[in-house]
Amino acid sequence: MSNSCSFKFDLSKKDELKSSLENNGFDFKQAEHAIWRAQNKEITITLYKSGKILVQGNDAQTYANKLIDPSIPTTNKSTQQNSKGKVQKYESWIGTDESGKGDYFGPLVIAGVLVDKNNIKKLSDLGIRDSKKLNDGFINKIAPEIKNNSTFSIVTINPAKYNELYKKIGNLNNLLAWGHARAIENILEKKPCANALSDKFGNETLIKNALLKQGKNINLEQRTRAEDDLAVAAASVIARDEFIRRIKKMSEDYGINFSKGASEEVIKQARLFVSKYGTDKLSTIAKTHFKTTEKVKA
Repeated sequence: MSNSCSFKFDLSKKDELKSSLENNGFDFKQAEHAIWRAQNKEITITLYKSGKILVQGNDAQTYANKLIDPSIPTTNKSTQQNSKGKVQKYESWIGTDESGKGDYFGPLVIAGVLVDKNNIKKLSDLGIRDSKKLNDGFINKIAPEIKNNSTFSIVTINPAKYNELYKKIGNLNNLLAWGHARAIENILEKKPCANALSDKFGNETLIKNALLKQGKNINLEQRTRAEDDLAVAAASVIARDEFIRRIKKMSEDYGINFSKGASEEVIKQARLFVSKYGTDKLSTIAKTHFKTTEKVKA
């Protein structure tokens, strides 16, 4: 794994990035020629005034891809191809991905999609990519097509349940593993499949240990930037579509236009919510373990 990587960063997004890193447990300090330096036990991320960003630590590339910018090129090449006319690693496989993990408001949504010879061409023709690279309008357009042409599963953990599970499980990666395993199990109950692929978000045993009877014998692969895979990208699209719909419904229910992410605007909206409905109700609309909660209550 790479121990460091650097690239140009859009400084207009520095506050959004800082909020995201804070919610992922990073501490901040000053550094020479830098706007800030963020650190946790594994990774150091330095944002320089020039716009250069430097990521250092074990598997730095993974952090760059997951926490900063999913479009950053990576040297991790997949042996599995998913475009038309290319050889597949598997004849059929389930891809899983999640949405809402970094968003203070709304649920955590995990989805799974099965790709095989019956739907691979149709899904390839839809122009599916990682949902982070697609706008909401296009996601809304192709999500029904994915559902109509595949065996899929959507596991939605609403904020109240999310907070309950997080308090019980005590670790986001374990909660993610539980959700990914449920999505895989749900698909296997509908259709047999020998292979599954997910993005690497923690120790590979987490999902395997969370799988039940149906999934115990499945060949599970986890890798960095798995969103490049057709099945995982399709899962990311329907997960994001469900998340967007839930956020919209929540906004209508409470009369507040809840934003995505964990920005200063999100803090303002959370404070407005608390002023109208009380602090006790915050757990029904937000992931309260985020550091954003401390700022809301300050």
